[in-house]
Amino acid sequence: MKTNKFVEELKAKSANELNEELVAAKKELFNLRFQNATNQLDNTSRIKDVRKNIARIQTVIAEKANA
Repeated sequence: MKTNKFVEELKAKSANELNEELVAAKKELFNLRFQNATNQLDNTSRIKDVRKNIARIQTVIAEKANA
């Protein structure tokens, strides 16, 4: 599955790399929301995907912090 591979890649990254990935995902989400508000976004399901990716990144960060 695609999501399992994504999570495995996240688990292999360091805390700094995860934070950079989180910032990039949040910027992407902001841009998608802006495009959606101005009716420029074609694929609205991308917003949902990015939100889930942000949650996955935050989960991996929390797991590393607790370990």
